[in-house]
Amino acid sequence: MGSLLFLGVAAHAQQKKPLPLEEAISLAVNNSTEAGLANTRVATSKLDVDNVKNNVYPEFKVSAQYMRITNPTVKFRIPTGSSEPAEPGEETGSSASPEVNRIMFGQASLSMPLFSGFKLKNSIDASENMYKAQTFNAASTKEQLAMQAIMLYVNLYKAQESVALIQENLKSANQRVADFSAMEQNGLLARNDLLKAQLQVSNIQLTLDDARKKAAVINYQLATLLRLPENTEIEPDGAYFKNSGSITPPSSATEAMAQRSDLEAARWQQKAAESEIKVARGDYYPSIALSAGYVALDIQNVVQVYNAVNFGVGVSYDISSIFKNNKKVKAAQSRAKETQYQVDLLSDRVKVQVKEAQENYDLSLKQSKVYDEALVQAAENYRIVKDKYDNGLVDTNDLLEADVEQLQAQLNQTFSKADITQRYYELLNASGKLIGSFDLQSNQN
Repeated sequence: MGSLLFLGVAAHAQQKKPLPLEEAISLAVNNSTEAGLANTRVATSKLDVDNVKNNVYPEFKVSAQYMRITNPTVKFRIPTGSSEPAEPGEETGSSASPEVNRIMFGQASLSMPLFSGFKLKNSIDASENMYKAQTFNAASTKEQLAMQAIMLYVNLYKAQESVALIQENLKSANQRVADFSAMEQNGLLARNDLLKAQLQVSNIQLTLDDARKKAAVINYQLATLLRLPENTEIEPDGAYFKNSGSITPPSSATEAMAQRSDLEAARWQQKAAESEIKVARGDYYPSIALSAGYVALDIQNVVQVYNAVNFGVGVSYDISSIFKNNKKVKAAQSRAKETQYQVDLLSDRVKVQVKEAQENYDLSLKQSKVYDEALVQAAENYRIVKDKYDNGLVDTNDLLEADVEQLQAQLNQTFSKADITQRYYELLNASGKLIGSFDLQSNQN
């Protein structure tokens, strides 16, 4: 009863999930932590644009104060009209000090920029360009997340297929040991040959344990990327690897230069840097602003001021900017030059990536054909060696070696089919077409 309960708990703990490749990509670009971070950066950049645009609108401030004070001695230094002219050195109105214990003050001010050396316009342009750059950065991040999901998906398929093939080979090896053991007991086989077969079983078991470990690690990595429960056992769809190489994606460096999101992001960063140069140059110009205000003042028993409205135009100009701003402009120009070099460097890198991806894809197709032939050859070789062994024409070493070669040929063929699929998507990724073309590819599968 206890063992049945344990098996039930273990089965519940490990949840198997058949996962199509397109679903894995969808989860990677929508649910992963890195995708969420990329989306948040885009949203933050959009808010930065809105904040910069707010500088165009007028500023309106209202303030008020109410203060209680002790009874001060108030002496008027201006004629009040009710007292005699003051003698030289005498303070007018000093004979009557009003009682003052509160002061109220209110003010409203309005300021609207009219001209600031085009800094506002260029600041908006720079922020909008950075927003576009951040948008393409997010698209590039999602492309890489999709590629990362595909690589883990392919590697998980390869690892699980390795486990299946090695398990099958282990069954055959165990059966061989059983047969050899019976032959050895009947005096038909040397004990040394039995030991060789047992040693091969041990080696296969070690290989199987290592393959299981690799499959578990890759499964955990993929589940973590896709934000799936940690105990999910992902089952890749082998249909994606059956007809690999039937379609060759068209690609060229020219197409990649026009479609790569990371390169487009670098271009917009360059435009933002060029706008920053114009912002820096804006300090060479004066600033002009329209201002207006209203003031109200009430000092108890002393003075009341209402309807004090003021308005006008203010001009400010920092003369020292003629000398100081030159370094600021040069620094902005230098940063713009850096972004230009980054665009050029990334453009060269894109060309190399497309070329390398194309060569890798072509090579995977050629290797797959060779591995197909090698599997047929290895199977025929094992059949011949097994027949000779049964007739006493070869020894146990030849039989075990042929068995290992057949297993390796099976693994190589399985891996080569998966490699074609991976190289295919790597070529799409290098060309900037991975996410945009995946729906077409998934329908073809």
